[in-house]
Amino acid sequence: MKGKNYIAGKWVGARGGSEYESRNPAQTGEILGRVPLSHREDVEQAVVSAKEAFPAWRALSRIKRGEAIERFVDIVKAGADEMARLVAREAGKAINEARADVIEGIHMAQYMFGHARMPYGQALPSEIAEKDAYMLRKPKGVVSVITPWNFPFAIPIWLISPSLLEGNTVVFKPSEETPLVGEKIVECFERAGLPPGVLNLVQGMGEEVGWPLVVHPDVEVVLFTGSYEVGARIKQACAKDYRKMCACEMGGKNAMIICLDADLELAVRAAILSAFKTAGQRCTSASRLIIHESRMKEFAQAFVAMAKRIVIGDPMDQQVFMGPVINEAAVKKVGFYNQLAKNEGAEILLDGGRLEEGEYRNGYFCSPFIYRMAHRRDARVLHEEVFGPHVALIPFRSLEEAVAIHNDVEYGLAFSAITEDYRTARLLQEACEFGVGYWNLPTIGAEVHLPFGGVKKSGTGMPASWPLLDVVTHKVAWTVNHGREIKMAQGMSAEV
Repeated sequence: MKGKNYIAGKWVGARGGSEYESRNPAQTGEILGRVPLSHREDVEQAVVSAKEAFPAWRALSRIKRGEAIERFVDIVKAGADEMARLVAREAGKAINEARADVIEGIHMAQYMFGHARMPYGQALPSEIAEKDAYMLRKPKGVVSVITPWNFPFAIPIWLISPSLLEGNTVVFKPSEETPLVGEKIVECFERAGLPPGVLNLVQGMGEEVGWPLVVHPDVEVVLFTGSYEVGARIKQACAKDYRKMCACEMGGKNAMIICLDADLELAVRAAILSAFKTAGQRCTSASRLIIHESRMKEFAQAFVAMAKRIVIGDPMDQQVFMGPVINEAAVKKVGFYNQLAKNEGAEILLDGGRLEEGEYRNGYFCSPFIYRMAHRRDARVLHEEVFGPHVALIPFRSLEEAVAIHNDVEYGLAFSAITEDYRTARLLQEACEFGVGYWNLPTIGAEVHLPFGGVKKSGTGMPASWPLLDVVTHKVAWTVNHGREIKMAQGMSAEV
Protein backbone atom coordinates (compact mmCIF):
# COMPACT_ATOMS: atom_id res chain seq x y z
CA MET A 1 0.00 0.00 0.00
CA LYS A 2 1.36 3.39 -0.99
CA GLY A 3 0.52 5.97 1.68
CA LYS A 4 -0.10 9.64 0.95
CA ASN A 5 -0.87 12.93 2.64
CA TYR A 6 -4.21 14.54 1.84
CA ILE A 7 -4.07 18.31 1.48
CA ALA A 8 -6.58 20.64 -0.21
CA GLY A 9 -8.51 17.66 -1.59
CA LYS A 10 -5.49 16.02 -3.24
CA TRP A 11 -3.40 12.96 -2.35
CA VAL A 12 0.24 14.00 -2.29
CA GLY A 13 3.61 12.81 -1.01
CA ALA A 14 5.75 14.64 1.50
CA ARG A 15 7.42 17.68 -0.01
CA GLY A 16 10.88 16.22 0.47
CA GLY A 17 9.83 12.85 -0.92
CA SER A 18 10.90 10.92 2.19
CA GLU A 19 8.97 7.84 3.33
CA TYR A 20 8.95 5.24 6.08
CA GLU A 21 7.52 1.74 6.42
CA SER A 22 4.46 0.67 8.38
CA ARG A 23 4.97 -2.90 9.60
CA ASN A 24 2.82 -5.57 11.23
CA PRO A 25 3.85 -5.80 14.93
CA ALA A 26 2.89 -9.51 14.95
CA GLN A 27 5.03 -10.24 11.87
CA THR A 28 7.66 -7.54 11.66
CA GLY A 29 8.88 -8.76 8.29
CA GLU A 30 5.53 -7.84 6.75
CA ILE A 31 5.57 -4.32 5.32
CA LEU A 32 1.99 -3.03 5.15
CA GLY A 33 2.81 0.13 3.27
CA ARG A 34 5.15 3.05 2.72
CA VAL A 35 4.09 6.35 4.21
CA PRO A 36 5.16 10.00 3.70
CA LEU A 37 7.68 11.27 6.23
CA SER A 38 6.36 14.81 6.38
CA HIS A 39 7.91 17.95 7.82
CA ARG A 40 6.96 21.49 8.80
CA GLU A 41 6.45 22.54 5.17
CA ASP A 42 3.75 19.89 4.71
CA VAL A 43 2.05 21.03 7.92
CA GLU A 44 2.08 24.61 6.66
CA GLN A 45 0.35 23.56 3.43
CA ALA A 46 -2.28 21.61 5.34
CA VAL A 47 -3.06 24.44 7.77
CA VAL A 48 -3.31 26.96 4.92
CA SER A 49 -5.71 24.59 3.15
CA ALA A 50 -7.85 24.18 6.26
CA LYS A 51 -7.92 27.92 6.93
CA GLU A 52 -9.00 28.69 3.36
CA ALA A 53 -11.77 26.06 3.50
CA PHE A 54 -13.13 27.29 6.83
CA PRO A 55 -15.41 30.17 5.72
CA ALA A 56 -17.38 28.10 3.22
CA TRP A 57 -17.63 25.06 5.53
CA ARG A 58 -18.87 27.09 8.51
CA ALA A 59 -21.41 28.83 6.24
CA LEU A 60 -22.90 25.46 5.29
CA SER A 61 -26.01 24.37 7.17
CA ARG A 62 -25.19 22.38 10.32
CA ILE A 63 -27.61 19.76 9.06
CA LYS A 64 -25.75 19.51 5.74
CA ARG A 65 -22.49 19.08 7.62
CA GLY A 66 -24.14 16.31 9.63
CA GLU A 67 -25.30 14.61 6.46
CA ALA A 68 -21.67 14.37 5.30
CA ILE A 69 -20.92 12.49 8.53
CA GLU A 70 -23.91 10.24 7.85
CA ARG A 71 -22.53 9.40 4.41
CA PHE A 72 -19.18 8.64 6.03
CA VAL A 73 -20.91 6.13 8.31
CA ASP A 74 -22.53 4.37 5.36
CA ILE A 75 -19.18 4.09 3.57
CA VAL A 76 -17.40 2.72 6.65
CA LYS A 77 -20.17 0.20 7.29
CA ALA A 78 -19.85 -1.12 3.75
CA GLY A 79 -16.12 -1.74 4.27
CA ALA A 80 -16.09 -2.43 8.02
CA ASP A 81 -14.50 -5.86 7.76
CA GLU A 82 -11.66 -4.58 5.59
CA MET A 83 -11.12 -1.68 8.02
CA ALA A 84 -11.06 -4.03 11.01
CA ARG A 85 -8.51 -6.29 9.34
CA LEU A 86 -6.26 -3.31 8.69
CA VAL A 87 -6.61 -2.21 12.35
CA ALA A 88 -5.67 -5.72 13.51
CA ARG A 89 -2.65 -5.96 11.24
CA GLU A 90 -1.30 -2.45 11.82
CA ALA A 91 -2.09 -1.98 15.54
CA GLY A 92 -1.71 -5.63 16.60
CA LYS A 93 -5.19 -5.76 18.13
CA ALA A 94 -7.02 -9.08 18.22
CA ILE A 95 -9.48 -9.13 15.34
CA ASN A 96 -12.55 -9.05 17.61
CA GLU A 97 -11.12 -5.94 19.32
CA ALA A 98 -10.34 -4.41 15.94
CA ARG A 99 -13.97 -4.88 14.92
CA ALA A 100 -15.05 -3.26 18.18
CA ASP A 101 -12.71 -0.35 17.46
CA VAL A 102 -14.40 0.25 14.11
CA ILE A 103 -17.89 -0.13 15.58
CA GLU A 104 -17.10 2.39 18.31
CA GLY A 105 -15.98 4.90 15.70
CA ILE A 106 -19.19 4.29 13.74
CA HIS A 107 -21.22 4.87 16.89
CA MET A 108 -19.53 8.20 17.56
CA ALA A 109 -20.09 9.38 14.00
CA GLN A 110 -23.76 8.34 14.26
CA TYR A 111 -24.05 10.18 17.56
CA MET A 112 -22.62 13.35 16.03
CA PHE A 113 -24.89 13.08 12.99
CA GLY A 114 -27.79 12.90 15.43
CA HIS A 115 -26.58 16.14 17.00
CA ALA A 116 -26.90 17.94 13.66
CA ARG A 117 -30.61 18.55 14.29
CA MET A 118 -30.23 19.17 18.01
CA PRO A 119 -30.03 22.68 19.55
CA TYR A 120 -26.66 24.41 19.23
CA GLY A 121 -27.55 27.10 21.74
CA GLN A 122 -30.11 28.17 24.32
CA ALA A 123 -32.93 30.69 24.59
CA LEU A 124 -32.60 32.37 27.96
CA PRO A 125 -34.66 34.90 29.92
CA SER A 126 -33.62 38.55 29.87
CA GLU A 127 -33.76 41.04 32.72
CA ILE A 128 -35.72 43.39 30.44
CA ALA A 129 -39.11 42.31 29.11
CA GLU A 130 -38.51 43.83 25.67
CA LYS A 131 -35.35 41.81 25.09
CA ASP A 132 -34.77 38.20 24.00
CA ALA A 133 -31.51 36.59 25.05
CA TYR A 134 -29.68 33.67 23.49
CA MET A 135 -26.50 31.64 23.85
CA LEU A 136 -25.11 30.46 20.50
CA ARG A 137 -22.03 28.42 19.57
CA LYS A 138 -19.72 29.41 16.75
CA PRO A 139 -16.90 27.27 15.28
CA LYS A 140 -13.39 28.30 16.23
CA GLY A 141 -11.52 27.58 12.99
CA VAL A 142 -8.69 25.16 12.29
CA VAL A 143 -8.48 22.16 14.65
CA SER A 144 -5.42 19.91 14.98
CA VAL A 145 -6.30 16.28 15.75
CA ILE A 146 -3.34 14.18 16.99
CA THR A 147 -4.21 10.58 17.83
CA PRO A 148 -2.58 7.37 19.17
CA TRP A 149 -2.14 3.92 17.69
CA ASN A 150 -4.06 1.82 20.24
CA PHE A 151 -7.50 2.90 18.97
CA PRO A 152 -6.47 3.99 15.48
CA PHE A 153 -10.02 4.20 14.12
CA ALA A 154 -12.27 5.08 17.07
CA ILE A 155 -10.27 7.88 18.67
CA PRO A 156 -9.82 9.90 15.45
CA ILE A 157 -13.57 9.72 14.86
CA TRP A 158 -14.22 10.75 18.48
CA LEU A 159 -12.29 13.95 17.76
CA ILE A 160 -12.81 14.65 14.05
CA SER A 161 -16.58 14.24 13.83
CA PRO A 162 -17.53 16.80 16.55
CA SER A 163 -15.04 19.26 15.07
CA LEU A 164 -16.49 18.95 11.57
CA LEU A 165 -20.11 19.00 12.71
CA GLU A 166 -19.67 22.37 14.40
CA GLY A 167 -18.16 23.93 11.28
CA ASN A 168 -14.44 23.71 12.02
CA THR A 169 -11.88 22.42 9.55
CA VAL A 170 -9.32 19.79 10.59
CA VAL A 171 -5.68 18.83 10.10
CA PHE A 172 -5.31 15.22 11.21
CA LYS A 173 -2.06 13.55 12.25
CA PRO A 174 -2.49 9.85 13.06
CA SER A 175 0.13 7.93 15.01
CA GLU A 176 3.21 7.02 13.01
CA GLU A 177 2.54 3.42 14.13
CA THR A 178 -0.88 3.26 12.42
CA PRO A 179 -0.72 5.67 9.48
CA LEU A 180 -2.60 3.44 7.03
CA VAL A 181 -5.70 3.31 9.23
CA GLY A 182 -5.57 7.10 9.35
CA GLU A 183 -5.37 7.24 5.59
CA LYS A 184 -8.38 4.94 5.23
CA ILE A 185 -10.41 7.20 7.52
CA VAL A 186 -9.68 10.20 5.33
CA GLU A 187 -10.45 8.21 2.17
CA CYS A 188 -13.90 7.45 3.59
CA PHE A 189 -14.52 11.13 4.38
CA GLU A 190 -13.36 12.07 0.88
CA ARG A 191 -15.86 9.61 -0.61
CA ALA A 192 -18.52 11.12 1.65
CA GLY A 193 -18.10 14.38 -0.26
CA LEU A 194 -16.21 16.65 2.11
CA PRO A 195 -15.11 19.78 0.21
CA PRO A 196 -11.36 20.17 -0.39
CA GLY A 197 -9.48 21.46 2.63
CA VAL A 198 -12.13 20.64 5.21
CA LEU A 199 -10.19 17.56 6.37
CA ASN A 200 -6.46 17.30 5.74
CA LEU A 201 -4.07 14.45 6.57
CA VAL A 202 -0.36 14.86 7.33
CA GLN A 203 1.65 11.72 8.09
CA GLY A 204 4.92 11.63 9.98
CA MET A 205 6.62 11.84 13.36
CA GLY A 206 5.69 13.84 16.41
CA GLU A 207 8.43 16.44 16.47
CA GLU A 208 8.35 17.11 12.72
CA VAL A 209 4.55 17.08 12.25
CA GLY A 210 2.71 16.91 15.56
CA TRP A 211 4.56 19.73 17.29
CA PRO A 212 4.25 22.19 14.37
CA LEU A 213 0.50 21.46 14.44
CA VAL A 214 0.41 22.38 18.12
CA VAL A 215 2.25 25.70 17.88
CA HIS A 216 1.01 26.90 14.47
CA PRO A 217 -0.49 30.38 14.92
CA ASP A 218 -3.48 29.59 12.69
CA VAL A 219 -4.52 26.52 14.69
CA GLU A 220 -7.24 27.46 17.18
CA VAL A 221 -7.77 24.10 18.93
CA VAL A 222 -5.49 21.12 19.61
CA LEU A 223 -7.10 17.75 20.38
CA PHE A 224 -4.62 15.15 21.61
CA THR A 225 -4.63 11.63 23.01
CA GLY A 226 -1.33 10.12 24.09
CA SER A 227 1.33 10.22 26.78
CA TYR A 228 1.44 12.59 29.71
CA GLU A 229 4.87 13.87 28.72
CA VAL A 230 3.65 15.03 25.30
CA GLY A 231 0.28 16.20 26.59
CA ALA A 232 1.92 18.34 29.27
CA ARG A 233 4.04 20.07 26.60
CA ILE A 234 0.91 20.70 24.53
CA LYS A 235 -0.97 22.20 27.46
CA GLN A 236 1.96 24.46 28.29
CA ALA A 237 2.28 25.62 24.68
CA CYS A 238 -1.45 26.34 24.38
CA ALA A 239 -1.45 28.22 27.70
CA LYS A 240 1.07 30.66 26.19
CA ASP A 241 -1.23 31.47 23.26
CA TYR A 242 -4.30 33.37 24.45
CA ARG A 243 -6.37 32.18 21.46
CA LYS A 244 -5.59 28.49 21.61
CA MET A 245 -7.64 25.80 23.38
CA CYS A 246 -6.57 22.19 23.94
CA ALA A 247 -8.19 19.00 25.18
CA CYS A 248 -5.84 16.21 26.16
CA GLU A 249 -6.29 12.64 27.39
CA MET A 250 -3.01 11.38 28.75
CA GLY A 251 -3.19 7.88 30.17
CA GLY A 252 -3.53 6.47 33.65
CA LYS A 253 -2.40 4.20 36.45
CA ASN A 254 -5.85 2.69 36.76
CA ALA A 255 -7.16 0.43 39.50
CA MET A 256 -9.93 -1.92 40.51
CA ILE A 257 -10.96 -2.14 44.17
CA ILE A 258 -12.11 -5.68 44.92
CA CYS A 259 -14.06 -5.61 48.17
CA LEU A 260 -14.65 -8.17 50.90
CA ASP A 261 -18.08 -9.08 49.50
CA ALA A 262 -16.99 -9.26 45.84
CA ASP A 263 -18.31 -12.05 43.63
CA LEU A 264 -15.06 -13.90 42.97
CA GLU A 265 -15.82 -15.12 39.45
CA LEU A 266 -17.07 -11.70 38.37
CA ALA A 267 -14.01 -10.03 39.92
CA VAL A 268 -11.54 -12.34 38.19
CA ARG A 269 -13.15 -12.01 34.78
CA ALA A 270 -13.37 -8.23 35.09
CA ALA A 271 -9.72 -8.07 36.19
CA ILE A 272 -8.51 -10.21 33.28
CA LEU A 273 -10.29 -7.97 30.79
CA SER A 274 -9.09 -4.81 32.53
CA ALA A 275 -5.45 -5.88 32.74
CA PHE A 276 -4.83 -7.82 29.54
CA LYS A 277 -7.24 -6.77 26.78
CA THR A 278 -5.21 -5.09 24.02
CA ALA A 279 -2.14 -6.48 25.84
CA GLY A 280 -2.68 -3.87 28.55
CA GLN A 281 -2.24 -1.09 26.00
CA ARG A 282 -5.35 0.91 26.75
CA CYS A 283 -5.28 4.19 28.60
CA THR A 284 -8.00 2.65 30.80
CA SER A 285 -6.20 -0.69 31.41
CA ALA A 286 -5.96 -1.61 35.09
CA SER A 287 -2.42 -2.22 36.28
CA ARG A 288 -3.37 -2.15 39.99
CA LEU A 289 -5.81 -4.60 41.57
CA ILE A 290 -6.51 -3.41 45.12
CA ILE A 291 -7.90 -6.43 46.98
CA HIS A 292 -9.28 -6.94 50.47
CA GLU A 293 -6.60 -8.89 52.32
CA SER A 294 -9.02 -11.66 53.37
CA ARG A 295 -9.85 -12.32 49.67
CA MET A 296 -6.29 -11.99 48.38
CA LYS A 297 -5.28 -15.67 48.41
CA GLU A 298 -8.34 -17.03 46.60
CA PHE A 299 -8.44 -14.14 44.14
CA ALA A 300 -4.72 -14.41 43.33
CA GLN A 301 -4.97 -18.15 42.69
CA ALA A 302 -7.97 -17.78 40.40
CA PHE A 303 -6.58 -14.72 38.61
CA VAL A 304 -3.19 -16.30 37.89
CA ALA A 305 -4.85 -19.53 36.75
CA MET A 306 -7.02 -17.64 34.26
CA ALA A 307 -4.10 -15.51 33.08
CA LYS A 308 -2.16 -18.68 32.25
CA ARG A 309 -5.02 -19.68 29.92
CA ILE A 310 -4.79 -16.51 27.83
CA VAL A 311 -4.14 -17.32 24.17
CA ILE A 312 -1.43 -15.08 22.76
CA GLY A 313 -0.68 -14.91 19.07
CA ASP A 314 -1.55 -13.59 15.62
CA PRO A 315 -4.32 -10.98 15.96
CA MET A 316 -6.02 -12.36 12.85
CA ASP A 317 -6.67 -15.66 14.64
CA GLN A 318 -10.20 -15.64 16.06
CA GLN A 319 -9.05 -17.69 19.08
CA VAL A 320 -6.41 -15.18 20.17
CA PHE A 321 -7.15 -13.07 23.26
CA MET A 322 -3.96 -11.01 23.29
CA GLY A 323 -1.82 -9.89 20.37
CA PRO A 324 1.59 -8.18 20.44
CA VAL A 325 2.60 -4.91 22.00
CA ILE A 326 3.13 -2.21 19.43
CA ASN A 327 6.91 -2.07 18.94
CA GLU A 328 10.36 -2.89 20.27
CA ALA A 329 10.35 0.13 22.57
CA ALA A 330 7.15 -1.16 24.18
CA VAL A 331 8.71 -4.60 24.70
CA LYS A 332 11.70 -3.01 26.43
CA LYS A 333 9.49 -0.79 28.58
CA VAL A 334 7.44 -3.75 29.79
CA GLY A 335 10.64 -5.67 30.51
CA PHE A 336 12.05 -2.73 32.44
CA TYR A 337 9.02 -2.51 34.74
CA ASN A 338 8.86 -6.27 35.20
CA GLN A 339 12.44 -6.18 36.44
CA LEU A 340 11.75 -3.08 38.51
CA ALA A 341 8.96 -4.93 40.34
CA LYS A 342 11.48 -7.63 41.28
CA ASN A 343 14.06 -5.06 42.33
CA GLU A 344 11.52 -3.28 44.52
CA GLY A 345 10.65 -6.42 46.43
CA ALA A 346 7.49 -7.70 44.77
CA GLU A 347 6.34 -11.30 45.20
CA ILE A 348 6.16 -12.65 41.65
CA LEU A 349 3.05 -14.74 41.01
CA LEU A 350 3.42 -15.12 37.24
CA ASP A 351 6.78 -14.27 35.71
CA GLY A 352 5.88 -13.10 32.24
CA GLY A 353 7.83 -11.15 29.67
CA ARG A 354 8.95 -11.28 26.07
CA LEU A 355 8.05 -14.36 24.03
CA GLU A 356 10.63 -15.16 21.37
CA GLU A 357 10.27 -18.82 20.43
CA GLY A 358 8.30 -20.44 17.62
CA GLU A 359 5.39 -18.37 16.32
CA TYR A 360 6.46 -15.43 18.49
CA ARG A 361 9.98 -14.97 17.15
CA ASN A 362 9.04 -12.40 14.50
CA GLY A 363 6.74 -10.24 16.62
CA TYR A 364 6.58 -8.06 19.72
CA PHE A 365 4.84 -10.51 22.04
CA CYS A 366 4.80 -10.38 25.84
CA SER A 367 3.05 -12.70 28.30
CA PRO A 368 1.25 -11.51 31.48
CA PHE A 369 3.35 -10.47 34.46
CA ILE A 370 1.57 -10.59 37.84
CA TYR A 371 2.96 -9.75 41.25
CA ARG A 372 1.80 -9.08 44.81
CA MET A 373 3.09 -6.06 46.69
CA ALA A 374 2.05 -3.95 49.65
CA HIS A 375 1.43 -0.35 48.74
CA ARG A 376 4.47 1.86 49.14
CA ARG A 377 4.85 5.47 48.13
CA ASP A 378 8.49 4.89 47.20
CA ALA A 379 7.74 1.98 44.83
CA ARG A 380 7.97 3.39 41.29
CA VAL A 381 6.37 0.30 39.82
CA LEU A 382 3.12 1.07 41.67
CA HIS A 383 2.99 4.68 40.47
CA GLU A 384 4.26 4.83 36.88
CA GLU A 385 2.28 3.87 33.77
CA VAL A 386 3.57 0.71 32.06
CA PHE A 387 1.16 0.29 29.13
CA GLY A 388 1.58 -3.45 28.80
CA PRO A 389 0.51 -6.81 30.33
CA HIS A 390 1.84 -5.97 33.79
CA VAL A 391 -0.35 -5.91 36.93
CA ALA A 392 0.09 -5.55 40.69
CA LEU A 393 -2.10 -7.15 43.37
CA ILE A 394 -2.19 -4.80 46.37
CA PRO A 395 -3.87 -5.76 49.69
CA PHE A 396 -6.03 -3.45 51.81
CA ARG A 397 -7.78 -3.80 55.17
CA SER A 398 -10.39 -1.02 55.23
CA LEU A 399 -12.27 0.97 52.61
CA GLU A 400 -10.50 4.11 53.79
CA GLU A 401 -7.16 2.43 53.10
CA ALA A 402 -8.38 1.22 49.69
CA VAL A 403 -9.37 4.76 48.73
CA ALA A 404 -6.04 6.13 49.93
CA ILE A 405 -4.14 3.55 47.88
CA HIS A 406 -6.26 4.25 44.82
CA ASN A 407 -5.77 8.01 45.00
CA ASP A 408 -2.05 7.85 45.80
CA VAL A 409 -0.97 8.14 42.17
CA GLU A 410 -0.59 11.13 39.88
CA TYR A 411 -3.18 9.85 37.40
CA GLY A 412 -6.96 9.61 37.59
CA LEU A 413 -8.58 8.10 34.51
CA ALA A 414 -10.43 4.78 34.98
CA PHE A 415 -11.66 3.00 38.10
CA SER A 416 -13.83 -0.02 38.90
CA ALA A 417 -15.46 -1.05 42.18
CA ILE A 418 -16.26 -4.75 42.62
CA THR A 419 -18.79 -5.09 45.44
CA GLU A 420 -22.31 -6.35 46.06
CA ASP A 421 -23.13 -3.47 48.40
CA TYR A 422 -24.69 -0.27 47.07
CA ARG A 423 -23.44 1.87 49.96
CA THR A 424 -19.87 0.65 49.43
CA ALA A 425 -20.04 1.40 45.71
CA ARG A 426 -21.50 4.84 46.46
CA LEU A 427 -18.71 5.62 48.92
CA LEU A 428 -16.03 4.57 46.41
CA GLN A 429 -17.69 6.51 43.60
CA GLU A 430 -17.55 9.66 45.72
CA ALA A 431 -14.12 9.22 47.30
CA CYS A 432 -11.99 7.87 44.43
CA GLU A 433 -10.45 10.25 41.91
CA PHE A 434 -11.29 9.21 38.34
CA GLY A 435 -12.91 10.33 35.12
CA VAL A 436 -14.43 7.05 33.90
CA GLY A 437 -15.88 4.78 36.57
CA TYR A 438 -17.53 1.36 36.67
CA TRP A 439 -19.32 -0.82 39.22
CA ASN A 440 -18.97 -4.59 38.84
CA LEU A 441 -17.42 -4.12 35.41
CA PRO A 442 -13.94 -3.97 33.88
CA THR A 443 -12.19 -0.61 33.58
CA ILE A 444 -12.70 -0.77 29.81
CA GLY A 445 -15.83 -0.19 27.75
CA ALA A 446 -16.42 3.53 27.13
CA GLU A 447 -19.69 4.61 25.50
CA VAL A 448 -19.78 7.41 22.96
CA HIS A 449 -22.56 9.44 24.60
CA LEU A 450 -20.68 9.67 27.90
CA PRO A 451 -17.77 12.02 28.69
CA PHE A 452 -14.35 10.43 28.47
CA GLY A 453 -11.36 11.91 30.21
CA GLY A 454 -9.55 11.98 33.49
CA VAL A 455 -8.24 14.16 36.29
CA LYS A 456 -4.74 14.97 37.51
CA LYS A 457 -2.12 13.77 34.98
CA SER A 458 -4.76 11.91 32.99
CA GLY A 459 -5.90 15.04 31.20
CA THR A 460 -8.32 17.89 30.85
CA GLY A 461 -11.39 15.76 31.56
CA MET A 462 -13.29 16.56 28.36
CA PRO A 463 -11.63 15.25 25.21
CA ALA A 464 -14.60 13.47 23.63
CA SER A 465 -18.36 13.11 23.24
CA TRP A 466 -20.72 16.06 23.76
CA PRO A 467 -18.35 18.00 26.09
CA LEU A 468 -16.01 18.32 23.12
CA LEU A 469 -18.62 20.43 21.31
CA ASP A 470 -17.91 23.18 23.82
CA VAL A 471 -14.15 22.88 23.25
CA VAL A 472 -14.34 23.35 19.48
CA THR A 473 -16.81 26.25 19.62
CA HIS A 474 -17.07 29.72 21.12
CA LYS A 475 -20.13 30.40 23.26
CA VAL A 476 -21.48 33.82 22.37
CA ALA A 477 -24.33 35.91 23.77
CA TRP A 478 -26.93 37.35 21.38
CA THR A 479 -29.48 39.82 22.74
CA VAL A 480 -32.38 41.15 20.65
CA ASN A 481 -34.54 44.20 21.29
CA HIS A 482 -38.13 43.64 20.13
CA GLY A 483 -39.48 46.82 21.71
CA ARG A 484 -40.13 50.08 19.87
CA GLU A 485 -37.48 52.09 21.72
CA ILE A 486 -34.32 51.87 23.78
CA LYS A 487 -34.86 53.29 27.24
CA MET A 488 -32.32 55.91 28.24
CA ALA A 489 -30.41 55.72 31.47
CA GLN A 490 -31.54 57.99 34.31
CA GLY A 491 -29.77 61.36 34.23
CA MET A 492 -29.41 61.53 30.45
CA SER A 493 -30.76 64.67 28.76
CA ALA A 494 -33.97 64.06 26.81
CA GLU A 495 -32.47 66.09 23.92
CA VAL A 496 -29.62 63.65 23.40
